Amino acid sequence: MADVMGAGLGRRLGALLYDSVLVVALWLIVTIVHLAFFRLVLGQPVEAVGASALSVWSLRALLLVSVTFFFCFFWSRSGMTLGMQAWHLRVQAPNGQKITLKQGLVRCVTAWLSLAALGTGYGWVLVDKQRRSWPDIASHTCTVIVPKRQKTSD
Repeated sequence: MADVMGAGLGRRLGALLYDSVLVVALWLIVTIVHLAFFRLVLGQPVEAVGASALSVWSLRALLLVSVTFFFCFFWSRSGMTLGMQAWHLRVQAPNGQKITLKQGLVRCVTAWLSLAALGTGYGWVLVDKQRRSWPDIASHTCTVIVPKRQKTSD
């Protein structure tokens, strides 16, 4: 990680804000499909859709799985989500390689814990000399700034 700079808190929060818009859109689609399944496939009456513990907990599980899949897919494929692309960030292994699915899952679990701790896990980049968050540390990854490409004058 000698030739790349660890990402600071501002860029991470900017990317998180961008990605949160995509996650909300994803969650809306998942919720619509879930409700349609209970209404149209299982034949529940309108007033019963979303009223049972099964429908509530299955939706919660689907939302959790969908956001985990979203981040793990993009992190393991290109190292960046759309929000990270906009803020010139990439998640990578310390050697610069793509992260594994296992590392992505560890990042996601640790990210939820970081948020549950009132963002302390992300604020950790302010005190860590290598600018690592709890998800970076737990998954043995790093979030780095991607240098902007130089325009050529051909």
